[in-house]
Amino acid sequence: MTTRNKALAAAVLVGALALTTSACGGGSKSSDGGSGKGGGSSTFNAAATSIVNPSTKKGGTLKLWSTQDVDSLDPAIGYYAFVWDLQRFYTRTLVNYPSKPGKDGLALQPDLAEAMPTITDGGKTYTFKLKQGLKFEDGTPITSKDVKYGIERVFAQDVIPNGPIYLIGDLDQGQKYPGPYKDKDKDKLGLKSVQTPDDSTIVFKLSQPNSDFLYHLAMGGAAPVPRAKDDGASYAKHPVSSGPYKIQGYVANKGFEMVRNPNWDASTDKLRPALPDKVTFTVTSNADDLDSRLLAGSIDIDAGQRGVQTAAQGKILRTPKLKASTVDAPAATIRYISLQTKVKPFDNVNCRKAVEYAINPTDQQTARGGQWAGKIATSMLPPSIPGSDTYDPYNLAAGKPQIDKAKEALAACGKPNGFSTTIAARSTSPKDVKQAVAAQAALKAVGITANVFQYDGSQSASTVGSPAFMHSHNIGLNVFGWGSDYPTGSGFLSVLIDGRLISKSGNNNYSEINDPEINGWIDDAAKSTDPAAAAADYTKINHKVMDLALYVPGVVEQSLNYYNPRLTNVMFSQSLGMIDFSALGLSDGK
Repeated sequence: MTTRNKALAAAVLVGALALTTSACGGGSKSSDGGSGKGGGSSTFNAAATSIVNPSTKKGGTLKLWSTQDVDSLDPAIGYYAFVWDLQRFYTRTLVNYPSKPGKDGLALQPDLAEAMPTITDGGKTYTFKLKQGLKFEDGTPITSKDVKYGIERVFAQDVIPNGPIYLIGDLDQGQKYPGPYKDKDKDKLGLKSVQTPDDSTIVFKLSQPNSDFLYHLAMGGAAPVPRAKDDGASYAKHPVSSGPYKIQGYVANKGFEMVRNPNWDASTDKLRPALPDKVTFTVTSNADDLDSRLLAGSIDIDAGQRGVQTAAQGKILRTPKLKASTVDAPAATIRYISLQTKVKPFDNVNCRKAVEYAINPTDQQTARGGQWAGKIATSMLPPSIPGSDTYDPYNLAAGKPQIDKAKEALAACGKPNGFSTTIAARSTSPKDVKQAVAAQAALKAVGITANVFQYDGSQSASTVGSPAFMHSHNIGLNVFGWGSDYPTGSGFLSVLIDGRLISKSGNNNYSEINDPEINGWIDDAAKSTDPAAAAADYTKINHKVMDLALYVPGVVEQSLNYYNPRLTNVMFSQSLGMIDFSALGLSDGK
């Protein structure tokens, strides 16, 4: 095999290893563009492994509702899973995931690029050629320089912070590039590791091989941005589309709509069917009302994809017709409680262990919806991620608190009578609040008083994502969730525990752990071209994370999500951990 083919085969193998559910069932799209009947049948959880109601019918308005606003429509900033799902409507990248269920949806394919890259120089040089005929929404041609400029924006963390920063680690290489807004190059294209010899060629020069690099290029931060339309922090209000839809009328905490991009050429895009004429996104503060609208058929899908609330869940499970239009697939996501090592008394590992033992795992699961919410997690790697094993140092699988061991740990940390702290939860996620309340009750049994602090989830970056905010508000515990950025140990765990990624805002390493041994293993895994060796490194990392009691794993998430039966091409995307919005169509064309 050539160097290029070896690297690509390794990437595909990693994707295949990440799948623990059965391979996709399938059913091809109906060729007549009719009602969408045929192919995968609309039965409970059918969308987890097959395409439900396949169809090529165009037209109508896809109605998305959410209890939480987007964190940002700027592709360099947006970091919520459902926002990545939405990005597929209006951004394209060099490579991306196809709209396919099961393992087929994990194998990266060319998007803006003509083909997968030519990889040379021992895996350190990636060369892409762009397709012909690519245009932004205003008709301006998309060039390699637009792709480079879009990537450079990720470096401007002082102007557009809070998004994924993998590309900085890949491409800065000691240059300390400040981003295009402070770039002294006359064209604002001064990042040395990315070269654009002509408008259709882009070359990436890595300092060392990186088995995850292609996954990083599939993220929104690698989408092209026209320099002339970039106004920094305000770009989120009107991102320029390179995809089949363009954004109109965004109002914070209200919503927006997406209409067809007249300059998108379907012949250049094999990944997006672009079936609806319009897509609307509406924010509501009432989760139960959202569920009621879903079940009544007046809206199509919950964009947040965190699962229906308790009342709707009971009704769905009692009604076969409703249950047939649900998906409850396991995702590479863990709903957890982080423990902040820089907030006293959690700077003491035994105080952290006291929480691990005191928490009632079954109550955590119940708070999120019981068995339908997923299985109890025992460590911080989901079963679908290579490197995961059955490690369970706190016997969480038993599903009950261990009061005696919690009290022993409290005595060992010098707090035999307990202490007071604060536990944060998003008010915009009722299940997070219920999980926090369940933890509050369990901790009280061993003398730990945990006050629940609720905040708007769309403000996560500046609240729980700000170490200074966490410290000043004595937030020692934080209910949150993490889905894999891409299907490797690095894609799931590195953001949560790499000390070099701790940032002033938009921080995801809530524990603020900066352990040289963990950081070294992360680097070893990234350099490896052998997926099995990289997975072994993450097994070691996962074990140490649990031994240090940095996180209380709650559940490996499953969310019982209902979708309007009129939807076509319904499928659960393994790469997104939810239904792929960009594949959806409407059987009635309305």
